[in-house]
Order: sequence, then structure tokens, then C-alpha cells
Amino acid sequence: MAAVTMHLGEIGQQLRAFRLESGMRADEIALRLGVSRAALYRYEKGEVIKLDTVQKLAELLNISPLTLLGIGIEYYNCPNKFFQKMAAIESDIEQILQVSDPVCYQVTSPAYDAILLEAQTDQLQKNGQDITTTPVVLAQSKRRALYSQRNPSIISMLHESRVIDFLTHGVGAGVPMSQPLRHKARQVAVQEIRNIITLIDAAPMGLQFSVIPDTITVTSCIFMRHSEQMAVAINPFRCDCSPNTTTGVALITSSLEAVTTHQHMLERLWQTSLKGADAIGRLKTLVERHGAA
Repeated sequence: MAAVTMHLGEIGQQLRAFRLESGMRADEIALRLGVSRAALYRYEKGEVIKLDTVQKLAELLNISPLTLLGIGIEYYNCPNKFFQKMAAIESDIEQILQVSDPVCYQVTSPAYDAILLEAQTDQLQKNGQDITTTPVVLAQSKRRALYSQRNPSIISMLHESRVIDFLTHGVGAGVPMSQPLRHKARQVAVQEIRNIITLIDAAPMGLQFSVIPDTITVTSCIFMRHSEQMAVAINPFRCDCSPNTTTGVALITSSLEAVTTHQHMLERLWQTSLKGADAIGRLKTLVERHGAA
């Protein structure tokens, strides 16, 4: 019962989001759940919900009851859907501890999105496809705005080998680009790393970076905390990936064992990674060796 109580607020948020997005009236959803409209609103506020109602709600949301209770795992084989889910989680998050991209998307510049949109539009036009197809970067653009509004604490650890790949190939390494556009993408990558160097030097409140040496192998993962609720995401998708050429399965879980294990791993990694002047020195060296002129 403790697990159910801990996630009542999250269950309520999912229920309310479904009601608003589905366009269904509150009394319609209440009827499908077999409860009164007043009970529906109480559930949305995070009040205690019966297990048989949880089962019906899980069916309504098309997820497993265990996932709804924060015990199971949500899987995503589509980058767009994964990053949309991440944006929803980050709308109510207080702390992020991550090893993921060679940058921290929340503090990237507008040029990062612009180069990806330019490449995406160019490729779709060449293939005669509908240019309204949503690039991954648009699916997650809300994440940057949320960070600016809420300023959660972020610790982002950048793996040296991924930074090298980022500088060598530029933003959108897997996105088809013309040679001039690829060179531009490499220049944007250099600017993004230089921006991180500036942030490390300025040490803004609640935002920290470190560099993981390439001698250490680590899986991309993100630990997230809000009040007493925690979740972890294992993510194979880069923020600058192409939805048409990317395969993989991401997962998000609030399982206590999974969350605790990954939290401890990330905390140990933070202690052993390069920080401050050491991180700045390493990033400057990588820019000099691998960055575009």
C-alpha cells in the first residue's frame, strides 16, 4: 500500500492529462471507470484510489497497472514519444542527475535546434516528403522552456568520447546533411561546448557539469527526483537524433530497486569525474583537437 500512496499524485496527473488530451467529458471518463464525476476529480487531486479502479484506469491509459503505480516499466521505441514523456516529467521535477548527450539539452542555444530543423527540412524536401513531419528536436523543445521557468537542479556528466564524436561530426551526427551544412553543424557543436565551459567557470546556482574520461564505460541514464517521488530513464536516443534513422528502446521506471541502484552509480561517477578547472581544461583540449575551424 505504501507504493500506491507514494504515487497517488502522479496517478492523478496522468488521469487529468488523459481527460484534457482525449477531449472526453469528465462524466464520460467517470462512467468508463465506474465512479462518480466527483470521485474522478478527487482522484485527479491525488486522493486514495481503489485497486479495481486502478485496473480500469490503466486500461483507459493503455498502460499496465504496475506502471501506473510506479512499480513497472514504460518502454519507448520512438524518440519523439520518449522526449515528450520526459518533458511531462520535467514539468514537475526538482533534481536531475544524468549521463546522456555530449551536451545538456536544457541549456543548449537556439542554434542547436535551428541547425537540426534546417537539416530536417532540407532532407524532407529532397525526398519529397511532408515538411510538417515533427523532428525530434521539436518533440522536446518544451524541456528548455521548462528549465528556464522552473530552474531545477541539474548535474550533467559528459562522456569524453561522446564530446569527441559531437565535435567531429557536429550537431545531428546521424542526420543527413550537405557538406556546407555539416560544417555549420560542427561549428555549432564547438559553440555549444564552449558555452558549457563558460557555465562551468561561472558555476551558476543549481547547474553543474563534469567530464567522464573515455577510459570509463557508462550507459546513458537520467535520475529524476520530485519531493519523495523518483524515477530513472535509460535512454539510447540522443537529443539530436533523426527519427527516421534511429532505432532503440528507452525505458522509464519508478521501481525503487532500479532508481536506487542507478542513483548510487551516478553519485559515485560524479565523485570520480573531472570537475571545475580539470573539466574546463579537458574540454578546451578536445575543442582544439577535434573542433571545426
